[in-house]
Amino acid sequence: MATYAVGDIQGCYASFLQLLEATGFNPARDRLWLVGDLINRGPNSLEVLRWMVRHEACVTTVLGNHDLHALAVAEGFVEANRNDTLDPLLTAPDRESLLGWLRRQPLAHAEGDYLMVHAGVLPQWSAQDAVALAGEVEQVLRGEDYRFFLSRMYGNDPDHWLPELRGMGRLRVITNALTRLRVCTPEGRMEFRFKGELKDIPTDVLPWFDVPARRSADVTVIFGHWSALGLQLRDNLVALDTGCLWGGRLSAMRLEDRQLFQVSCVPQDQVKKLWHA
Repeated sequence: MATYAVGDIQGCYASFLQLLEATGFNPARDRLWLVGDLINRGPNSLEVLRWMVRHEACVTTVLGNHDLHALAVAEGFVEANRNDTLDPLLTAPDRESLLGWLRRQPLAHAEGDYLMVHAGVLPQWSAQDAVALAGEVEQVLRGEDYRFFLSRMYGNDPDHWLPELRGMGRLRVITNALTRLRVCTPEGRMEFRFKGELKDIPTDVLPWFDVPARRSADVTVIFGHWSALGLQLRDNLVALDTGCLWGGRLSAMRLEDRQLFQVSCVPQDQVKKLWHA
């Protein structure tokens, strides 16, 4: 049995199938860990979700910001963005079962020496904290009040963690950290405007994973979300968003031996913007 952690798919179904072939993935034997953003922007979110539901016994995924956005759009709480590609999913006859499956997925997954999230972990949080706090959002998403949460999910405030936070402020900080974080101050105040490369990071913030004394540094964090960051393989860090959507590559790492697998973006999956590398 092998476990393959896979970067952001974002509806790039043809590229995803090619990556599975390159790894030799066998759904009867192996497992997939997916860092979130399964859907949106790429051309075939519907088939990506259908594949996940068919193979849910071997799939572990966390929710990304695009996945949550799709749920909010489906409920009518926000308008679809100009570059969204959600219509085939939202008009599919099986949309309710697919979106229901998506809504039940976690925001963090810890197993052995690994923690998987979509975007990042605030410096004050240990891996155990991240999983516990993610569970608070998961409970709401899976419960009767999920529409209330989705209707108030958007926003940048509060922009830092305080244990005494309650209500939607608390849930929003947790959600933003796990699904949107790229950079923050050394104290953990999140800054959401920056989306560029490491060399261009403003001097007053750091990549969340480079904050000194980060409490999750004792495990290996697997994440995606930051395509301009590109592939990062460190002892305690695995960044797997390599910009397939933009014409880059789709990446997977086998956890047992850390072997890397990559495939180039299939032309039919690429959006007009070109990958930066």
